Amino acid sequence: MADIKVPTLGESVTEATVAKWFKKVGDAVAMDEPVVELETDKVTVEVRAESAGTLSEIAAPEGSEVSVGALLGSIGGAGAAAAPAKKAEAPKAAAAAPAPKAEAPKAAPAPAAAAPKPAAPPAAAKPAAAPQSMPSDYPLAPAVRHLVDDYGLDPKKIPASGKNGRLTKADVLVYLASGPDRATKAVVPDRGPAEERVKMTRLRKKIAERLKEAQNTAAMLTTFNEADMSAVMALRNKFKDSFEKKHGVKMGFMSFFAKACVAALKELPAVNAEIQGDELVYKNYYDVGVAVGTPQGLVVPVVRNVDTKSFAEIEAEISGLGKKARDGKLTIEDMTGGTFTITNGGIYGSMLSTPILNTPQSGILGMHNIKQRAVVLDDGSIVSRPIMYLALSYDHRIVDGREAVTFLVRVKEAIEDPSRLLIEA
Repeated sequence: MADIKVPTLGESVTEATVAKWFKKVGDAVAMDEPVVELETDKVTVEVRAESAGTLSEIAAPEGSEVSVGALLGSIGGAGAAAAPAKKAEAPKAAAAAPAPKAEAPKAAPAPAAAAPKPAAPPAAAKPAAAPQSMPSDYPLAPAVRHLVDDYGLDPKKIPASGKNGRLTKADVLVYLASGPDRATKAVVPDRGPAEERVKMTRLRKKIAERLKEAQNTAAMLTTFNEADMSAVMALRNKFKDSFEKKHGVKMGFMSFFAKACVAALKELPAVNAEIQGDELVYKNYYDVGVAVGTPQGLVVPVVRNVDTKSFAEIEAEISGLGKKARDGKLTIEDMTGGTFTITNGGIYGSMLSTPILNTPQSGILGMHNIKQRAVVLDDGSIVSRPIMYLALSYDHRIVDGREAVTFLVRVKEAIEDPSRLLIEA
């Protein structure tokens, strides 16, 4: 017999919710096979079987709140489940033996029981006493069915005048005009309950807590700018095929913005800092969180040491983390830390937004949809260019307005002239 227990869930995480059991009691379990899924306020965790056998007990059903080390269930040996099954069959066989004895007394009182049963026919004859009502075995004509369904009527309550007691459309209209349901039943068809209550998941509750914490704690402000995406798009179109062929990953926009943000963070370290007590902590490393939307909620996996990674390495890591997020495979390590965050609402069509800080970080960059807009050039000519609005939300307790605006200008400059990223200009 092997116990299934709640594993260590990560730093500062001590509780979880049993989200889903992949096996039922009696099911065979293979070594290292996922048995149950736990949901914490950061990630979902699959608990795997430490031995092969049969799931013999579920101690914590779905929805249970459990702590680290708590018992979830037990796995018995391969033959452990078969023995109880055979024992369970024996009582059934024994119970079948007295059955003939039970039949004998039933046969004896049968003649006596036959006397009172004739009283039943009068009750069965009651439906025939209402000849004006529609017989239950007659189908409704389509027009009649449409009216009955639309107004939520019971056809058995409507007097029928058709042949053989059939309900006609005229019968329904007369009933609606003068019947008791005239005011209350003339409504649209029932569309189910008006409300549905669903318990919040741990992840959703944690998201709500952190977002509200950011609003209550930080002095948040947002500054805006716009970037002409022409140069980045031209560079991407020129090299995307050779880039993917060489590195096995597509060239996206996120690597350009990650590199541009790191360059700006180096110049303006306050945007890469956080408050701890009465101290400002400036980070000399650049771990960039990338917000990913999943069916379970928003998560922010972290790309470590972005300043040391190539464009291809950044794209590959973002792609891998995004897939893990959508599959619910992120680990605590994937989510821990981060000195700055980028969120791209443009993939959903967002034109402009004010992103909320990912506390305790002091800055978050919001990317948005790319749209062709009329742009006035320095020579006065008007041209159409692909423009993206950028938003930087920042903690005004740490970052001054000058620093925030300068940061966003540096990002804009790097995106509009990507060669700056190569020579660090």
